[in-house]
Amino acid sequence: MIPASNLLAFVLASVVLIVIPGPSVLFVIGRSLALGKLGGFLSVVGNALGMLPLVAAVALGVGALVAQSVVIFTVVKLAGAAYLVYLGVQAIRHRHDAAAAATGAVAPRSSWRLLGEGFVVGVTNPKTIAFFVAVLPQFVDYSQGFVPVQMAELGAVFVVLALCCDSIWALAAGTARDWFARSPKRISTLSATGGVMMIGLGGVLALSGNKH
Repeated sequence: MIPASNLLAFVLASVVLIVIPGPSVLFVIGRSLALGKLGGFLSVVGNALGMLPLVAAVALGVGALVAQSVVIFTVVKLAGAAYLVYLGVQAIRHRHDAAAAATGAVAPRSSWRLLGEGFVVGVTNPKTIAFFVAVLPQFVDYSQGFVPVQMAELGAVFVVLALCCDSIWALAAGTARDWFARSPKRISTLSATGGVMMIGLGGVLALSGNKH
């Protein structure tokens, strides 16, 4: 069981990290602008689900091996960046479909597909891996034992906090999109903008420094 003081400190540290716009926030905003509130929220849920395997890996010690290996860490980072670029390109290519979906002219995209895409982004996010490996151990009370359990509990707390905070970003960006949805041309432009944001985010992640 994690001491209350450690848990409180971890919650405060996590909230500060989560609310500051970073890769996850930009991803959620871009998806919400391109797909609307529901698409953004499903992306948030998928992204949170993608963190769960990372939590398990870190608790079992696998995450540390990934973070310490430049080759593996770089492969994961580039895979995640490439997938973000792919999603961005798709948003730009299908911007007119987004406008039609907003007006009810065509059916929206599958919820399972949106969850799956968010999951892939979450599980390949190098920033999350680095955070779990570098930060979680600092809040574990090693004197109480059960270190993997404590790390898993902290990871679960982080996932819940991220889910709540990112959902607010999705709601805000999706609400702004609803206003643009009154004009098919504006919604097409906004969807393309969301795609550009995701491509830019993928480029930033790809060019960020390797973990040493």
